[in-house]
Amino acid sequence: MTQASDPRDAYARAGVDIEAGQHLVARIAGLARRTERPGARPDLGGFGAIFDLSACGLRDPLLVASTDGVGTKILPALEADRPETLGIDLVAMCVNDIVVQGAAPLFFLDYYATGRLDLRRAVRVVEGIAEGCRQAGCALIGGETAEMPGLYAVGECDLAGFAVGAVERERLLPRPVAEGDVILGLASSGPHANGFTLIRRILAEQRLGATDAAPFAPARTLADVLLPPTRIYVRSCLRIAENPGLRALAHITGGGLLDNLPRVLPSDRSARIETASWPLPPVFGWLAAAGGLTATELARTFNCGIGMCAITAPEAADDIAAALEASGETVYRIGRIVAEPGPPRVELIAAEEAWNLAAPRS
Repeated sequence: MTQASDPRDAYARAGVDIEAGQHLVARIAGLARRTERPGARPDLGGFGAIFDLSACGLRDPLLVASTDGVGTKILPALEADRPETLGIDLVAMCVNDIVVQGAAPLFFLDYYATGRLDLRRAVRVVEGIAEGCRQAGCALIGGETAEMPGLYAVGECDLAGFAVGAVERERLLPRPVAEGDVILGLASSGPHANGFTLIRRILAEQRLGATDAAPFAPARTLADVLLPPTRIYVRSCLRIAENPGLRALAHITGGGLLDNLPRVLPSDRSARIETASWPLPPVFGWLAAAGGLTATELARTFNCGIGMCAITAPEAADDIAAALEASGETVYRIGRIVAEPGPPRVELIAAEEAWNLAAPRS
């Protein structure tokens, strides 16, 4: 009688290593426990993750959910062997979208897909996810690792994340935005996780890689200036969320300054941005020059050094800016809200001159 082979061996021959996945769960269990918060059960390995909302002490909560990925930033990050930065990016892209509603992130789940599981790389990615959760004050309560040979080549991977937060109904943002309100800009750490398809095209045209010296900063590599993890604004924004002078928060993510500020404005209000009010980080000036980008193209693709905006009543602007700075943010007063008929938009004042960009192409 022929002895039956272990079905796990057959699956491994097909390209999926079940035992490697089990080893990964064991390795990251400790990382998840470090992110524990009230309401979270840190044990991994069940079919579903559990969170006890009653443990958060909320009276009339609304749940706020967000899901996102890190896009093609994965490629230069893997080229530069910095996978842990992607984990922080993944959390940041979700929780920054939650905090703009005034909500505190509660828990996070991740999805890691790859052609063949590289245990060392996967652990480094999850280490970054755990660090992002720690910075945001939310619990890593679960996730999924998918090994899919044929769909992804060996060495390729993709990431997605999902976060849920909560806010008391009466504290939900945004509040009504008025003419004359002040726009505060919170400095970004770099391009964050947006615009990397264009960045990679520019690098290819310039025949540069992530590990090459930055043309505008030869003492640093392009990875040093392009790949810093997305700044997580949760703690600083929650510090100001209860200030009655705060009108709205806007995460400057995909679509840049031009597409994200209008998302929190009513139809009869627009934003006027004084582009000379903060220094354009050199990486964005170089991308504009190397890619032949106008100020409009730059501001619709990248954050241009501003990763989050706070819209405040004029009389509250100084107090809110001081609170943000006390939380570690670099804050600029970058513009104001104006009354304007029609859909909301952003007007950039003298951007080519302020940012020292080439004249727009005809």
